[in-house]
Amino acid sequence: PCRIFVLGIGFFTLCFLMTSLGGQFSAKRLGDSPFTIRTEVMGALESRGVLRRMSDMLEMLMKRMDILARLENSTDLHKGDEARFPLDRFQPAAGLMERIQAIAQNVSDIAIKVDQILRNSLLNGKVMDGRRDQCEVPRDPKYPDCAGKVEWMRARWTSDPCYAFFGVDGTECSFLIYLSEVEWFCPPLPWRNRTVAEPSPPPQPRLQAAFRRDLARLLELIGTGKESLSFMKKRIRHLAQQWLRAARRLEEKLAGRQRDQKHILIHIGFLTEESGDVFSPRVLKGGPLGEMVQWADILAALFILGHSLRVTVSLKELQSHLGVPPGRGNCPLTSPLPFDLIYTDYHGLQQMKQHMGLSFKKYRCRVRVIDTFGTEPAYNHEEYATLRGYRTNWGYWNLQPAQFMTMFPHTPDNSFMGFVSEELNQTERQLIKANKVSSMAVVYGKEASIWKGKEKFLAILNKYMEIHGTVYYETQRPPEVPAFVKNHGLLPQHEFQQLLRKAKLFIGFGFPYEGPAPLEAIANGCVFLQARFNPPHSSLNHEFFRGKPTSREASVSSQHPYAEDFIGKPHVWTVDYNNSEEFEAAIKTIMRTQVDPYLPYEYTSEGMLERIHAYIQHQDFCTTSSLPPSPKTKSPAMQSSPSPLALSPNATHLVWSPSAGRAPQGWPPVASLQVWVSEPQHTCTETCRRHGLVCEPTFFRFLNKEEVFLQLSIACDSTESEMNHLYPAVAENVRECYLQKEPLLFSCAGSNTKYRRLCPCRDFRPGQVALCRDCL
Repeated sequence: PCRIFVLGIGFFTLCFLMTSLGGQFSAKRLGDSPFTIRTEVMGALESRGVLRRMSDMLEMLMKRMDILARLENSTDLHKGDEARFPLDRFQPAAGLMERIQAIAQNVSDIAIKVDQILRNSLLNGKVMDGRRDQCEVPRDPKYPDCAGKVEWMRARWTSDPCYAFFGVDGTECSFLIYLSEVEWFCPPLPWRNRTVAEPSPPPQPRLQAAFRRDLARLLELIGTGKESLSFMKKRIRHLAQQWLRAARRLEEKLAGRQRDQKHILIHIGFLTEESGDVFSPRVLKGGPLGEMVQWADILAALFILGHSLRVTVSLKELQSHLGVPPGRGNCPLTSPLPFDLIYTDYHGLQQMKQHMGLSFKKYRCRVRVIDTFGTEPAYNHEEYATLRGYRTNWGYWNLQPAQFMTMFPHTPDNSFMGFVSEELNQTERQLIKANKVSSMAVVYGKEASIWKGKEKFLAILNKYMEIHGTVYYETQRPPEVPAFVKNHGLLPQHEFQQLLRKAKLFIGFGFPYEGPAPLEAIANGCVFLQARFNPPHSSLNHEFFRGKPTSREASVSSQHPYAEDFIGKPHVWTVDYNNSEEFEAAIKTIMRTQVDPYLPYEYTSEGMLERIHAYIQHQDFCTTSSLPPSPKTKSPAMQSSPSPLALSPNATHLVWSPSAGRAPQGWPPVASLQVWVSEPQHTCTETCRRHGLVCEPTFFRFLNKEEVFLQLSIACDSTESEMNHLYPAVAENVRECYLQKEPLLFSCAGSNTKYRRLCPCRDFRPGQVALCRDCL
């Protein structure tokens, strides 16, 4: 049996070697490019690896046989009279190990010889090809990084299989071909005729987007397999008729305007297995649904607007759609990006950066990041965030701030994406008013932890109202929920809507922040009562916001700032919960107050369609406007050119001058621009809002000039150009003026007691703060 075993190992080894080395010694054809050599080189490397692995396997087998033999010998020595048998058994085992050891030594010798043969074969092939001597690193000032990249390739080309996929084989020529044709660090090689291409055919006319009337295809695109996807599809079905009615109204408003159909990839990164997908398991257990509500509405809006969509919730699908080469993500994509736009989140953004190589930098202008709480410019700029202490786990992407799209209009630096709430027809509104129970309250909070420590508020509320909750539980009632509360458990969305239609009050206990539920409650005729935060919550004083790429200084003054600032009384009451008398008085007043269902236009389906349509048609982050030269490098032309701004008739601010000639092309149109100077410690967001306007960061470039200070009668003893998210600004106590050096840091957010900021403001459409009056 031992001989058969050894013979079997030898035969297996021989077959393995022949299979692994098959084809390695085939002759190369003259004239093959370095791309052809890839097969032989990779084969050589694999063969050596196979031989080494085979030798290691045999050595490991020998060691295990030795251990087994010793163990067997040790056991049998305790059997008295039978002690002679282990010696008989051990001798064949020792012979077997000797034979295995001999085979291992032979395999090792073969590996050395094959390695030498392959090296000689490859060297002869290089000499025959003649390319090695011809490929010298070019010295071209237009490609200053070429030599350094070639040096890097010499040392690291085996670090990622993607280089071999593109034909890199360790030769100088393959490095230069890759760096000039796949990447763009070296000049094209003269002997590579690929650079002289035939004239490209004229681009095909773009298909025109047409409003869709059937959502069945969208439901197929979303797919199955996750509770989160099922939730989104249920929401889309439930709101389908509302979406279709809105589409008809917007179509009439656009009056047949031509719209190019965009190819759009939607990659929901937080639902991928690689990011953990913590949301799907919690859909049925009271977990947060705000993100999934927003994604469902984004999918519906993009589809109804008539664009071509691809939806992914897995990394493998993302790689396939993008054209990611095999490897570790260091190489560019295998072909031009087939999508005009990519909607994703921070998880998806990280995944794309890891797998797109240099293509990420090339195509990141096409990305739109769905970002619930927003990303302020100070956190987005990598160098600035690192130097000034704004770096977090989620920021420093160096995107245009408007590429981040938020759930609520936190800061105009980002684009306001939003979501939709269910709309009521006139009959439903009348029924709600007739069936309201003035003594019924519903608590905002599906997780039991939100109720902890709220006994005092609940006791006061219980004196006047019947309290209802929708707290998730499996078997036992959560102890955090008092016995006098009628807890319905976690309700399906339509049942929750019915509960809100009966209730008079929807009350929040400070968390969760800025979710969709308060807007849904107000749309169903409830009054929303929430706590005032003093001091306001921010990343500086509250754990929830710490680590997020936004300071939100002074802006989170309540649980739902949008409801407080944009809706207000009588629909929204914000009181100090630490003042029992104020809290109780508010409840009494609310019970006597009659309110109608109310939904801001920007949270209707038509409002969201209108907003997304405008973004797709007008936002272009791949062609950016250049910043005017700084004062130290100002050209004579700039010094002599008049400012396009003029003082307003009442001399309080600047407007776009009617005599400025033809206005520059751009969106929003510059005719909506007004320039105001902030008070110290005020952001531009606050300053514009005080004047009934919205801060518009794309207009900062028109303010970032020395003569604008003079037009506003601001005396400057000196003017400096620096990198600071508060600039342009003036430090009046020392008469120093500052201009912005880095366009990515233009920011509506941020304030300081030292500075008065120059703020670009614009008008907005009624009920639609994201768009100016002429922006549609």
